[in-house]
Amino acid sequence: MEKIRTAVIGTGYMGRFHAQKLARCEGAELVAVIDADVARAREVGAALACAHGADYREWLPRVEAACVAVPTEKHHQVARDCLEAGVHVLVEKPLARTLAEADALLALARAQGLVLQVGHLQRFNPAFQALAAQPGRPLFIDIERLAPFKPRGTDVDVVLDLMIHDLDLVLALAKAPVEQLSACGFRVLTEAIDIANARIEFADGCIASVSASRVSQSPVRKLRVFRHDAYVSADLQGQRLRHVRKGGGGIEESEQAFARADELRAQAEAFVGAVRARAAPPVSGEEGRRALALALQVGELVDERLRRHALRR
Repeated sequence: MEKIRTAVIGTGYMGRFHAQKLARCEGAELVAVIDADVARAREVGAALACAHGADYREWLPRVEAACVAVPTEKHHQVARDCLEAGVHVLVEKPLARTLAEADALLALARAQGLVLQVGHLQRFNPAFQALAAQPGRPLFIDIERLAPFKPRGTDVDVVLDLMIHDLDLVLALAKAPVEQLSACGFRVLTEAIDIANARIEFADGCIASVSASRVSQSPVRKLRVFRHDAYVSADLQGQRLRHVRKGGGGIEESEQAFARADELRAQAEAFVGAVRARAAPPVSGEEGRRALALALQVGELVDERLRRHALRR
């Protein structure tokens, strides 16, 4: 079979990794890496033995699929140009800045019959996939994601930078409409929200607590899911699960380890596979929109609370 001709648009921190994975993807040919910073694009292209360029629009007639890894504010414009040119798109999270932009991309992808996949990477973690496949309705979901401060990613707040990953996981696990939402957050080192917590109540009674910080001293990744008679603690970094169940002889504990997987490579392969089959990708544009909608709601509640308390002073 002919390989899918691909390009990576944006060769910053994540774009470099996307390019590396697509260059090694069996079903893809990495045609070019493109960045307004020509020197950066040249460096990445030379390392991967592919062409480079500065204007992505010049390359759209030459490729079938593109990974969009530009800053969030440009997601809509670049993804729209790709889709209008008949190019399938894998876009880094968040899908767009606003729901109007997201809806426009979804409508365009449907009209063109093209794949639109969103880069929610943890969906490809084998520990999460095993957890999500387990039977039983979640009663309580607790997720904590803490990271040291890095200037990269501060074009958006911590909700759209980090928490949106876990909001997507919660939506994938709960599978019920959101009924009630509360949130708080604070500015610490930037002018945007740097630490936030959201409490999500679903229509089926499930409750989720999601915390994210980009101003912590040490990285922390915790995910726990409580069901009737059992709970599971997921180590997503180590790709392991720890099960605690109520059995006939008392409390039973066990661990489940998975062969180390490269989530970014799995994501790239899933995208290329969806393009080849013209099938729905594992994380569709619609799912990316759901995560974005919830993230924007969390951000609005945080801002509202900050304004209210600022006025009280």
